[in-house]
Amino acid sequence: MATISDVAKYANVSVSTVSRYLNGKGYVGEKSRKAIEHAIQDLNYVPNEVARSLSTRQSDLIGLIIPDIKNPFFPELARAVEDTAFKYGYTVILCNSDEQLEKERHYMQALTKKYVAGIIITSLFQYESNPISNIPVVALDRPINMDIPTVTTNNIEGAKIGANHLIDCGATKLLYMKGPVNITSSEERLEGYLQAIQGKGIESHLIESPFEFDAAEAIAFEYLQKNPSINGIFASSDASAIGAMKAALRLNKKVPEDLQIVGFDGIQIGNVVTPTLTTVAQNIYELGETATEMLIQQIEGKTLPCTSVHINPQLIERDTTKKEHKR
Repeated sequence: MATISDVAKYANVSVSTVSRYLNGKGYVGEKSRKAIEHAIQDLNYVPNEVARSLSTRQSDLIGLIIPDIKNPFFPELARAVEDTAFKYGYTVILCNSDEQLEKERHYMQALTKKYVAGIIITSLFQYESNPISNIPVVALDRPINMDIPTVTTNNIEGAKIGANHLIDCGATKLLYMKGPVNITSSEERLEGYLQAIQGKGIESHLIESPFEFDAAEAIAFEYLQKNPSINGIFASSDASAIGAMKAALRLNKKVPEDLQIVGFDGIQIGNVVTPTLTTVAQNIYELGETATEMLIQQIEGKTLPCTSVHINPQLIERDTTKKEHKR
């Protein structure tokens, strides 16, 4: 692999001249410029971006840390980040923390050492202080610290919408499948659900489930076996809702005739499963796009007009709820 020294030797110029050409700073004569361009082409030279970022204190790399790449929500979110970053001339480095604090911190340190321009992070954990103080950071989907700009969904209102839809469709005995207790969005959705059912004479059941298809299926199967009269499920993620649909199938419960189900996320697979999933859809693309634009504004030294953005979700009515039965 050719080095900057090889380019300088081939073009018969100094290394510092090649460096000025690559960084776009300082004078380089026309004859030298053409010689360097020919050398780069003939030698197939690729500049070392890390070295350039060291010398110029500039980088076109953005780090993205997500907690669970198996959950379809996060690849869709990552796609939005990547699309937006590319539009502005940045390249995304994707890291999957597997919901592990040690692994998350490792990636923070590794990305900083790679001289990324900034980091977007979706974390399960709360930090007392900014864990990355020397470069711009944006928290996506879940807040992690008051000092870090955040882009989230309005989870409380979204949960109200989902619960009220089930009630309006005639469900009277509800099972709420809440997410893990340490996730802010899970707690907010639980709050919205409880507000929605208050004073409406609804029989309510509550279980905790990870945002995973198989685990949610097992949990829902066991609970529905013991509580066969439940006629509505509101799951705090689409993955959990689809797991509940599989559990209902195993128990010979018809959806939505015997059991109505609403999810939360709006991932694409919800429109592929049978029956198609009614869900409270987050605007996943807008979440990723907004977070990326906020990060780039910070990278470019601009003042953010707002450091906390809440994006409203919307109900998508499909085939796991009854459209004809309104209370």
